[in-house]
Amino acid sequence: MIRSLVFFAVFLISLNANAERVHLTGNFTQGGLIMGETEPDATVLFDGKQVTVAPSGRFLFGFGRDFKPTATLNIRYADGREDENILKITKREYSIERINGLPPSKVTPSAEFLARIKKENAEIARIRSIETKEEWFLSGWQWPVIGRVSGVYGSQRILNDIPKRPHFGLDIAAPTGTPVVASTEGVVQMAETDLYYTGGTIMIDHGYGLVSVYSHLSKLDVEAGQFVRQGEKIGEVGATGRATGPHLDWRLNWFGERLDPELLLGAMPQN
Repeated sequence: MIRSLVFFAVFLISLNANAERVHLTGNFTQGGLIMGETEPDATVLFDGKQVTVAPSGRFLFGFGRDFKPTATLNIRYADGREDENILKITKREYSIERINGLPPSKVTPSAEFLARIKKENAEIARIRSIETKEEWFLSGWQWPVIGRVSGVYGSQRILNDIPKRPHFGLDIAAPTGTPVVASTEGVVQMAETDLYYTGGTIMIDHGYGLVSVYSHLSKLDVEAGQFVRQGEKIGEVGATGRATGPHLDWRLNWFGERLDPELLLGAMPQN
């Protein structure tokens, strides 16, 4: 398998003239998540859109798969001073796979499923728009399951010459029934056993627009509205939905930006 090419570096940046007033940590690359810290009464604009600053002064933003080379971060302080910072985002190269000769039913869902898919996608989008004013993401990140990385963020298939949506998650292959744990603490916003594409699916809200997704589960051990701690079992690996074998598809979103969860992790632990 060809892995996406990227340096998994983590940066600490102090910005411009008011360096002591704002700090950023994270991966300044496509798929990267950034955590900032500034004065609690400051106003933060990321590419012209206001980002909520927590009472602690922390804030989040991220760069999607095909994010442009630069972004603008403006900080307006209560004393009237303002910073404008140009952030440079590293471009990544992604694996592209072409498969031809497939039956049409394997490439495009039948009309009878389109209404179901539209309804499910609307609920997923609603959850991704939630902004809970909690800093649950501060619990850190751990691998949700131990296994073989079988699919990486950003890769894409072209089926019968039709480009499909890029893969926005991290696939981890493991036997059916292998425990899956919450990578980060938060509140379960979705716990569904049978979505069309992703089968058994759990979505966890980590606060301030950060939501993780656990898909293709054979069993769910949590329900919507439940608070989970980091490392707590939430389900089991399966092959439900549109999956060719048992694995966990693990994703991370900051509102509309689809991020790469592998950038937040160290090496896969040994069994």
